[in-house]
Amino acid sequence: MSEIKSKEAAAADKKEAATEETDWAAAKAHFENLKSTKPRPPKPINAVTIAVSSRTLFDMVAERKIFEEEGVEKYVQHQQDHESEPLKPGPAFPFVKALMTVNERLRKLYPDSEELFDIVLMTNNHAQVGVRLMNSINHYDMAIERFCMTGGQSPIGYLKAYLTNLYLSKDSKKVQEAIEEGIAAAIMFKPDVETQLSETQLRVAFDGDAVLFSDESEIIVKQHGLDTFFEHEKQHENKPLAQGPLKCFLEALGKLQKKFYAKNERLNCPIRTFLVTARSAASSGARVLKTLRSWGLEIDEALFLAGAPKGPLLLKIRPHIFFDDQMFHIEGAKEMGTIAAHVPYGIGQKYNKGKLIEAEKQQK
Repeated sequence: MSEIKSKEAAAADKKEAATEETDWAAAKAHFENLKSTKPRPPKPINAVTIAVSSRTLFDMVAERKIFEEEGVEKYVQHQQDHESEPLKPGPAFPFVKALMTVNERLRKLYPDSEELFDIVLMTNNHAQVGVRLMNSINHYDMAIERFCMTGGQSPIGYLKAYLTNLYLSKDSKKVQEAIEEGIAAAIMFKPDVETQLSETQLRVAFDGDAVLFSDESEIIVKQHGLDTFFEHEKQHENKPLAQGPLKCFLEALGKLQKKFYAKNERLNCPIRTFLVTARSAASSGARVLKTLRSWGLEIDEALFLAGAPKGPLLLKIRPHIFFDDQMFHIEGAKEMGTIAAHVPYGIGQKYNKGKLIEAEKQQK
C-alpha cells in the first residue's frame, strides 16, 4: 500500500513540477513582450536567493521605537505620513548593493542565464508600509522586485517557497526558526564606525566552526580544553567535519565564482571569500582545509588566528558581511567597522567569552 502511495506522490510531484515550469515559461514570454529596460528577476530554482528584512536593508531604528512605544497603528500612520522620505541605508545595504554589482557582471558574460543573485525583501510589515519601502528602493536604484509583507506572520513558509539560500534579519527568533528549518540565516548588526568597502567586488568572510562546519569540534574545546581538541583534530584530520548552517551559502557563492572562472575571469572575479577562524594552523587547520576539499569547495583566503582577535584582520579584509557564531567576535568586529552577522547555532550560544553563561548567572 505504501509503495502505491509513494508512486502516486511521485506522479503528483512530477505533474506539479511540469505545471510550474509551464507557468514560468508563460510569465517569461509575457515579460519579454513588454518593453522594459529593467532585467527580469530570475526563476527561484536557478537563482541564489537572498532574503533581507526591511530593518536590515534600511535604518529603521526611529520607526521601530514608535512601533514599540506607541503601537502598530501609530507606526503604520508614521510610515504613510513619511512615505515620500527615503529611509537611510541599514547594515545589509552595502551587501545587497555588492550582490547587484555581481549580477551586472554576470549578465554581461551570460546574457541569457538565470544563475544570478535574486534579492527578496522579506518583512513582517503590513502592506500599508510597502509604499515607503518601495519608494526607498527606487530612490537608491536597487533592483529588488520581489516583496513578501507578512503582516506580522512568520516568514518561514515564504523563505522555503523562494528556495532561500540566505536570510538576514534583526529578529533573533525568526533567524533561529529559519536555521532550525535548514535555511542559512543570521542576525545583522550595524558597525560602530563606517568603513569604505569595495564597489567592484563582493567580499564575504566566514568563521569556521558552527558556521561553515558543525559545532562538533567546538564542543570538545568547550568541554575538554584545547589540548584534547588538538589531539582530537589530529586523529580525525582525514575525516570531514559535518556541515554547518552557512555551508550551503558558501557553496552557492562558489557556483557563481566558477561561472567567472569559465570565462577566464578568475583574477578579476567580483566575488571573494575568506575563512577567518580562531583555530591554529599547524595544530588544527589541516582538517578544515581537507573538509572544504572533500566538499569540492574553495576559499580564496584562509586566516588561522590561533585565538587572536578577529577585528584587526577583518579591518584589512573589509568584507561586506562577516558571519560568526560567537557574540564576542561579532562585537569585536563591529567596534572596528565590520558589518557583522551572528549565526545563533551550536554550543557557543551557551558561552560568553569562554565562560558558561548559566555559571555566570549563578555567581551573580
